[in-house]
Amino acid sequence: MAQEDSLWRKVIGQPRDVMHPDTFHRVSLAAFLAWVGLGADGLSSSAYGPEEGFRALGEHGHLAPLLALMTAATIAIISLAYSNMIEHFPGGGGGYLVATKLLGSSAGVVSGSALLVDYVLTITISVSSGCDQLFSFLPASWLAAKLLLAFGVLATLLVLNLRGVRESVTVLAPLFVGFLVTHAVLLGWGLFSHVGELPRLAADTTDALRESSRSLGWGGVALILLRAYSLGGGTYTGIEAVSNGVGSLREPRVTTARRTMLLMAVSLALTAGGILVCYQLMNVSPEQGRTLNAVLFDRIAGDWSVGGVGVGRALVIAALVAEAVLLFVAAQAGFLDGPRVLANMSLDSWMPHRFAQLSDRLVAQHGVIVMALAAGVLLLYTRGDVATLVVMYAINVFITFSLSLLGMSRYSWGARRTEPHWRRRLALHVVGFVTCSGILCVIVFEKLREGAWITLVITAGVILTCRWVRAHYEKVRGELRRLDDALVSVPVPRGAAVEPAPLDASQPTAIICVASYSGFGLHQILSIQRSFPGFFKNYVFVSVAVVDSGRFKGLEEVGHLQAAVEADLDRYVEWMRAHGFQAERELVIGTEAVASAEAACTALARRFPRSVVFMGKLIFERERWHHRLLHNETALAIQRRLQFQGVQAVVLPIRVMEA
Repeated sequence: MAQEDSLWRKVIGQPRDVMHPDTFHRVSLAAFLAWVGLGADGLSSSAYGPEEGFRALGEHGHLAPLLALMTAATIAIISLAYSNMIEHFPGGGGGYLVATKLLGSSAGVVSGSALLVDYVLTITISVSSGCDQLFSFLPASWLAAKLLLAFGVLATLLVLNLRGVRESVTVLAPLFVGFLVTHAVLLGWGLFSHVGELPRLAADTTDALRESSRSLGWGGVALILLRAYSLGGGTYTGIEAVSNGVGSLREPRVTTARRTMLLMAVSLALTAGGILVCYQLMNVSPEQGRTLNAVLFDRIAGDWSVGGVGVGRALVIAALVAEAVLLFVAAQAGFLDGPRVLANMSLDSWMPHRFAQLSDRLVAQHGVIVMALAAGVLLLYTRGDVATLVVMYAINVFITFSLSLLGMSRYSWGARRTEPHWRRRLALHVVGFVTCSGILCVIVFEKLREGAWITLVITAGVILTCRWVRAHYEKVRGELRRLDDALVSVPVPRGAAVEPAPLDASQPTAIICVASYSGFGLHQILSIQRSFPGFFKNYVFVSVAVVDSGRFKGLEEVGHLQAAVEADLDRYVEWMRAHGFQAERELVIGTEAVASAEAACTALARRFPRSVVFMGKLIFERERWHHRLLHNETALAIQRRLQFQGVQAVVLPIRVMEA
């Protein structure tokens, strides 16, 4: 076991001290690293979004410059709207939180479910598209190994993210810079070397537009352009990642987030727009086994040479490798924000509560693993086919965009009496909502039979699962409220109260693990006294202040958690003293309840040799398969560990009727 722990520690690193003043600073992201970890999701979409839009134009490639302008304008609108969202929701949470707060819990669970599927697809499409870039210059006979490479990349990213957010992003930052440099050189030269042709391009576009309008009518041209614009909607995927990941950014978070959003929007608009214009300038057309970007880069620099040595091919390969790596970096957004959305939804009881827990590396470990497993299943199902994945991907992005912008439109209208710039912001959000919902409708209509239905079915399944989980937790909470009504509201007697005094270590001592002050905890005390009447003279209450994803936003937030848990423990101590028993409390702060409680109880057992540790556990009338999934086995896990240490530990049943 020790060897296994040692190997695991070498892989993911040593635990972090959540109470150290510099811990949050060390794991949070400054603007540049946030651009790498979160903004890369948006920038990487330039590898497949513009290509899908250009392909959709077909023989009407002359419309590419107009498509580039529309793309840049849409990026600006969505980015500005999400910057406003960050300002009004500085705690993060993105589309899920915005929809929940502004449109209600029903809209929130739809947005959250769409986001979860979206982030799984973020990982899947980023890994798959990255492999496509690599195999664009590798021998065709190697193509069979693409799926194997994709799974290898997925496993590597999983390990990096189990180590921590900062580590995973820092490792990939130099590779991100490589993408920026190679693409700036190639696209910059592609435009600069044809700068004299730009007036001709504008004239040709105008002439071709007139010719198309004569043969198809302006309505037909508009439909072609709208279809290409919508099917190229993958370009905008990832813009929401920054607002979802505000909690992982460095203080001041809002300033850092808005700066990150600006960096991502400008870089994405320039890259995507430049690619679309260069497609037209270079007369790029699809080639078997190669991406359009690979064809474009080859036409720009494939024949470059220095001193008779061909360097152009090397630069093209470097650009494709950089593009592949950026896509792998973009998968980080799924690993960073997916677990965060899971955690936020679990805090609201839409998902199992364990998804809010942090590992000792301060990572939402359960969420990271689930995202990796789900991405692996989709990789296997689609065989890494990017065309299918792009359609599946874009749908949920625009579901979330539409709900978020509808919520912000409602917010702006409601704030018209207090917000000085409400008209401008309302117009921005309404235009964004109409644009995003329009793109969503076109994608669903055009691609329903080509993979869109899969995303809709999966998302509907996640929504139904969330509602089932929420209903279960509500029933359990109803049962626990009965305990609170029966026990917490009972007046505390004053006649038998004792004065506080040090506990006599030689006397029998009950060490009770509790959470908040509730009927659940008081039921434990009464069960002990009923089972061991008059035996225990001392009572020690132990509680672990668990720093989960909802609390890990800085040392100040941890301090608030500590104060709240201390207040609950004090109420237990006062309750026991009011009933004539001496009592103390022990508070532990950590990210994992089992290990923290084990350490505290073991130390107390050494201090009180005649002690027994007690823990409560919900026992259902009929145990079902989902009870272990939705309710942790913390009490049993602590009992096993303590008994192995030679400490007496008893689990007290707290009965719950069928739920």
